[in-house]
Amino acid sequence: MTDNKKKEEAPFSQKGLLALAKDTIRTEANAVAELENSINEEFGAILDLLLHTQGRVICTGIGKSAIIAQKIVATFNSTGTPAVFMHAADAIHGDLGIIQHDDVVLCLSKSGETAEIKVLVPLIQMNGNPLIAMVSNPQSYLAQHANYILHATVDHEACPNNLAPTSSTTVQLVLGDVLAVCLLKARGFTPQDFAKYHPGGALGKRLYLRVEDLLSATTIPKVQEEDTLQKVILEISHNLLGATAVTNQEGNLKGIITDGDLRRMLQRSPAPSLTLTCAKDIMTLNPKTIQADALAIEAFNIMEQYKITQLIVLRGSLYVGMIHVHDLLREGIVG
Repeated sequence: MTDNKKKEEAPFSQKGLLALAKDTIRTEANAVAELENSINEEFGAILDLLLHTQGRVICTGIGKSAIIAQKIVATFNSTGTPAVFMHAADAIHGDLGIIQHDDVVLCLSKSGETAEIKVLVPLIQMNGNPLIAMVSNPQSYLAQHANYILHATVDHEACPNNLAPTSSTTVQLVLGDVLAVCLLKARGFTPQDFAKYHPGGALGKRLYLRVEDLLSATTIPKVQEEDTLQKVILEISHNLLGATAVTNQEGNLKGIITDGDLRRMLQRSPAPSLTLTCAKDIMTLNPKTIQADALAIEAFNIMEQYKITQLIVLRGSLYVGMIHVHDLLREGIVG
């Protein structure tokens, strides 16, 4: 078959496919926009139920709805609402024991008529667990037997054949996010709470890692005000941070000397004496500082704002160390 023949038989040109892509986005966006009609008194009652339940939210479904249910579970768990996924098919073959006395069941189904759902619903009712149906068809078996209904109604799938779950699963996903967001707000869920559930990765570290966690006990470059230029150079070279703090005898910060300060000083004429010039003669007063208990990401923000690579760390007025941008990069706080 020639290439020309193949092109003639192609159902869509590239232009047509681009138009279909845009139409898919519009179709799904319109379906999501229609969800505002689902935010009513019953939705409020569902929020109240989930907020005050002593158990967990058991999310279940079949097929693509089951996949969306897993995502909703993940979002609930990370935002303060304990949740567990239970596949509807597995539930009727032994996994029904997942559901405990105080749990609430959230069942996702577009049609509300699948065979597994019809078997599962009476079993949930026998246990006395409240059942929330996230369903497109309010006249379905699931909707008629649920205690509460989340209307995830879609008129048409984005699929050109109106078959593949597309708009319907998008609507389910958004409704799950809506529930999670409302619940975390009602619980007063804070960034610090969020950090407890996300300790790994860059996101978690931004929320909990503090400057003092990055300080090295062996790398604390410092000289005193009366120390010679020679000692300053040796201290900067030894610690490899490109700078040293200048303190008084009590350990209070007085200034900073960077390798840039040294280069600029050595360019002067006449050249300064290595033994007669003191740290206090060349230090920069009022350097940028950060408290040891501040979040590490705050240190990065200060460095970025002032275009510097290191920051003096204090505990109160006492100098306790220096943090370098490389410390933050190494921890993956910034990329």
